[in-house]
Amino acid sequence: MKPNQSLWRISIATTLEAEDAVTEFAGTLLGQPASAYFNVETSVSVVSVYFSDRKLWSRSLRGRLATGLQTIQECGVTVKPGEIRFAKVKREDWAESWKKHFHPMEIADSLLIKPSWSKKRPRRNQAVVVLDPGLSFGTGQHATTSFCLAEVVRCRRPNSPQAMLDIGTGSGILAIAAAKLGYRTVHAFDFDPEAVRIAKANAGVNDLEKRIRITRGDVTKLPTRVSKQYDLVCANLISNLLVAERKRLVQRLAPGGTLVLAGILAAEFSTVQTAFEACGLHLVASRSEKEWRSGSFQYFKKL
Repeated sequence: MKPNQSLWRISIATTLEAEDAVTEFAGTLLGQPASAYFNVETSVSVVSVYFSDRKLWSRSLRGRLATGLQTIQECGVTVKPGEIRFAKVKREDWAESWKKHFHPMEIADSLLIKPSWSKKRPRRNQAVVVLDPGLSFGTGQHATTSFCLAEVVRCRRPNSPQAMLDIGTGSGILAIAAAKLGYRTVHAFDFDPEAVRIAKANAGVNDLEKRIRITRGDVTKLPTRVSKQYDLVCANLISNLLVAERKRLVQRLAPGGTLVLAGILAAEFSTVQTAFEACGLHLVASRSEKEWRSGSFQYFKKL
């Protein structure tokens, strides 16, 4: 985006209960990553999408947004007030607003993720990932991403030449965290070319552009014959894609490795679990948060 280019925002006021669902829906519909923050004083969550093309906004788009909110409401999730707003944003206001609502986060004692403006210092032997929110993709705050980060920490083996594959890398946060934590080989890919660009930029900010191989790729077109297997495979994708491409995912998992699956609605998790258990894996860790559930799988141990 050019420095003098105008910036626009579509925002939706909703409940904390519906925040994740509205964020997912808005981001998918608008083709841009959505962000959210919760105002403790008003008890209202505001989901926002920023973009530079004024022509994106129309009466038709407002109608589709309203219809989507109504669908979420009909699923039993309260979305009210559900107020939709469109506004031009001063770039300095946009930048400062993130500083108010995005704070450093720690994963156990091993990993600190913070924005570039944060002065928080890491603990002793704590790896640091610098990642700014905004027009980029995930920054680790979402329940599914935070589970994946926790598994990257849990599965690491110090002084071991581990390999990690990040499928659907988005901002590159998982791959960057893995490299910072000592995984020797880190590969990542995403179908979205903008995600690839942003992930590479974030790797550069963290001085990891030579440590991580980030490419554009389609999980549905991965070769069925693999030349490389990984100790840790993270796939933060929608459940129907995980199930459809389960064989391609499992083929890339090294013996004794861990496959982390996220981006799954809690109501759909049992279907995903059954599909991967049929491939010879079993569930070894899981977390539910709001309407999401994530899980890690390993091969059955032979007796």
